[in-house]
Amino acid sequence: MRRARWAGLALVLGVGGAGLVMAQRGFYRGVNGEAALYAPPNPRYDGRFTYARIRYTQTCCVYNGQYRDVKWGHDYPRSDFHFPKLLEELTTMKVRTDSTAIVTFDDPQLFRYPWAYFCEPGYWMPSDKEVEGMRNYLLKGGFLVIDDFVGNHWYNFEEQMRRVFPTLRPIPLAKDHPIFDSFYRIESLEFPHPNYPGITGKFYGFFEDNDPAKRMLAIVNYDYDVSEYWEYSDEGLFPVDLTNTAYKLGINYMIYTLSR
Repeated sequence: MRRARWAGLALVLGVGGAGLVMAQRGFYRGVNGEAALYAPPNPRYDGRFTYARIRYTQTCCVYNGQYRDVKWGHDYPRSDFHFPKLLEELTTMKVRTDSTAIVTFDDPQLFRYPWAYFCEPGYWMPSDKEVEGMRNYLLKGGFLVIDDFVGNHWYNFEEQMRRVFPTLRPIPLAKDHPIFDSFYRIESLEFPHPNYPGITGKFYGFFEDNDPAKRMLAIVNYDYDVSEYWEYSDEGLFPVDLTNTAYKLGINYMIYTLSR
C-alpha cells in the first residue's frame, strides 16, 4: 500500500501542483523569501489541516524597514502549497490546499494549527511574549518542524530555545525512532543538504522531560532543508529519490504528530 501510494507522486506534482505553481511564480521575485511579506490573509478556520508557517523578528538583513532577505519566508509559497497537496493525495486527511497561514508565536490564532513550519532559526530573536507563546503552544499539544539552518547557526537556535525551555535539550534521533516509520519506513538518515555539498542532515527532537518515551514537542532538521526539496519538486532541480525522501519525511512528521 505504501509503495502503491508513493508511485503516484510524480503525477500528483505534475498535474495537481503545476497550475498552482504557475499562478504563484510571479509572487517569487525580488529578495529571497519576499513573497511571504505579501501573502494573502490567513484563511478562515474550518477544521481542515492548514499548513502554518512561523513569522518572527530576525537579526539580519532588514535595513530602514526594508528586507534584503526574509529569513522566515524561505521557500514560500511553493513549498507551503506543494506539501499539503501531497498530504491530501497520499493520506486520508482533510487538507486545505488552496491557502496557507503565516502566524507569530505570540498570536492566539497559532493554536488553530497543530503543526507548524519554522525555518532559519539562526536568525531568530524572539521577544519575551513570543517565547511565552511558543512555550504554551508546544506544551498544549502543538508541534514544530524546525528546518533550514546549518553550521554555527546552531548556537543562536540553542540559546533562544533555552529561553523557551531552560531544562530541555535537543536529543539526537536515530533511524529507529518511530517518527521515521509512522507512515513510510525511512531506512537511512544520510540525506544531503540541497545547497551545501558535503553536508548531511542531522535530526534532533525536543521531548517532554527530556524523555524520548514521552511526547515529542518539535523535530529539528539541522544541516538540512526539507522544504527546499518541496519547493522545487516540480522542476527536476534535485534527484527524484531525494525529493521523494523529503516528502516522506514531512508526511511521517505529520502522521506521527497527529497520532500521538
